Formats: sequence, C-alpha cells, structure tokens
Amino acid sequence: MKKTTFTYRNQVHKKCSIFFMQLLFVVGLSMTNITFAQDLHFSQFYNSPLSTNPANTGFIPDADYRIGAHVRNQFSNIMVLPYKTISVFGDAQLFRDKFENGWMGVGFLLLSDEAGEGNLKSTKLYGSLAYHQMLGNSSLLSAGFNLGWANKSIKTNNLKFPDQFNGHFFDITLPTSVTFANTQVNYFDLQAGINYAYFPKEDIYLNAGYSIHHVNKPKESFFSNPTSGNTIPIRHIGFANAMLKINKSLILQSSIYYTNQAAASQVILGLSTRINLISGGETQFISGVYFRNKDAIIPLLGFQIKSMQFNFSYDATISTLKSYNQSMGAAEISLIKKGFYPKTPYRQALCPSF
Repeated sequence: MKKTTFTYRNQVHKKCSIFFMQLLFVVGLSMTNITFAQDLHFSQFYNSPLSTNPANTGFIPDADYRIGAHVRNQFSNIMVLPYKTISVFGDAQLFRDKFENGWMGVGFLLLSDEAGEGNLKSTKLYGSLAYHQMLGNSSLLSAGFNLGWANKSIKTNNLKFPDQFNGHFFDITLPTSVTFANTQVNYFDLQAGINYAYFPKEDIYLNAGYSIHHVNKPKESFFSNPTSGNTIPIRHIGFANAMLKINKSLILQSSIYYTNQAAASQVILGLSTRINLISGGETQFISGVYFRNKDAIIPLLGFQIKSMQFNFSYDATISTLKSYNQSMGAAEISLIKKGFYPKTPYRQALCPSF
C-alpha cells in the first residue's frame, strides 16, 4: 500500500511539472504584441542570474558559491563597431550556520557595453545582498537588492546630425548646432527583487521570480539643458523555470523570461536538456532551443565538466531585420564555475542533479 501511494504521488508531481512547462509555452506564445527592451540584456538570461534578479544572489541550489563571465556580440556583420556586452559576476552563501533554515547571499556584478559608431560605452558595478529562508522542507523564499554605480561615455567625432546633411550625404566637416555639455555621466542605480522555489521531490524543481530595476529612476544626459535630461524608466523582469529529472541520464528544463521597460517589452521562452555522459554527472552535455518573440530563434549548446559549465548560443534573426543581417543576430558565450567551501557538510541539491 505504501509503495502504491508513493508511486501515485510521484506520478502526480511529474504530471504537474509537465503541465507547468506547457503553461510556460502557452503564456509566452500568446504574447504577440511584443517589441524589444531598452536595457542591456542576454539571451542566456538563466546564466546571468544577478543581472536578471538581485534575489538570485546566493540563490545557488547545488553549490555554496559561483563565479561567471558572459560575452554577447551583436550585429557584427552589419556594423563597423558592433554591440558588445560583457558581464562578470560572483556570489556566495554566508551564515548558513547562523540562521535557522536560512542564509545570506552576497555578490557583485560588473557590466560593460559598447555600441555604435559614437562609441557609446556603459560601465556598471553593483554590490548585491539577499536573504533566503526555507519554508518547511520543500520551498524557499528569497528577497534581495543591489546598489551600483554607472558610468556612460560617448565619442562625438563620428556622430552625424541632421544639420550636417548637404542634400546628398552627411558631411561631418559642416558645423552643427548640437552641443554636448559632457561626454560622460555618472549616477547610482538600485534594483530589488523576490524569488520563490518549490522542490517537493528530488527530481522536481519549480522556481519563479520578479524584480524591479532602476527603482530610484536615475537621470542620464550629455546635455546641459535640464529639460533634456533622460530619466531612466523602471524596468520590470519576471521569470519562471521548471526542471524535471526524467531518469538517471536526462534532465529537462523549461524557462520563460519577460521584461518591460517604458513602451518596450520582450519575452524569451524555451526548452533545454542535460544529458549525463559519465556516471555521477561529472560530464554533461547541454542542448536546447529558445525563442525571442518576433525576433529570433536561439539554439544552445554546452558542456559541464565537474564544476565548470560552458554554454554557447546564437540569435538567428527571424524578424524583417534578417534581410539586412542575413539572420546573423548575436552570439553569446558564458562560463560559470560553482563550488563548495572546504569544510561544508554534505547538503543535498535542491534542484534535480545526477
């Protein structure tokens, strides 16, 4: 009788998880009137945890700490100076022996971005703090924030303005009425977010989060006229993940990501798999495909070897822009290392693992 009850519950949990994955796809595909977000973004949002949600700081279901790097190169075939975004982050769990069924998370995030012939450069450095509290034995609630310093600079030598058009082409030797008070600006930036995870069994894991970026609505402007100052609008980010261990060699993951800033929105959704190549999960093959609504199909390939994980994805443009870039959108590479402290007692992973 006990075995029958256990088997029934296991089947119910798996059916619920599969339904949750299907729901993610239905919700994402129903969002048909979606354009693009304005802030820096990564297609591999799931491999850029701190830029997605500060509550992810120290939210590491299968390790004590992690450090990662992320590079995105966009429009390299249609621009002399393509868009290039680089991210470096690190976070760790602290005080697991000080709080009852809870812990703190601390981390940092460095973002660097360069775009266009005006060499618009952006550098942002954040410090993150979060708290994580277990709710019973099968769920976890997290809340966090990060505070950062941002710098933006621009080179005006190659910029062209409307009053420099001579009727045939833009002549940068002609004078322009456009004047810049500064070629760089600095400001503080604040983000906050919450996360919830549910893991009723070792082979089932559900997670969702919501964050608000630019809470303090900082202003950035290269002009002296106060009315021209640009207040950065608040950005909202929501995501959900579902992981299901099918058997000892296969883990299936479904994810959806939504962001909105001012009148711009974006949704990404997709499926990925992890295949255990060597007993114990020391070597895993990662593959998947994601979809950015009305913009791109994003195939993913990767490997995990012990504590190191490498992922490569490519944005294949499917929008009208494909006529100009030959469907060559953006390439992303991410590298993440996870680990445990030397004297960490054995802890079972909260998410499915091999």
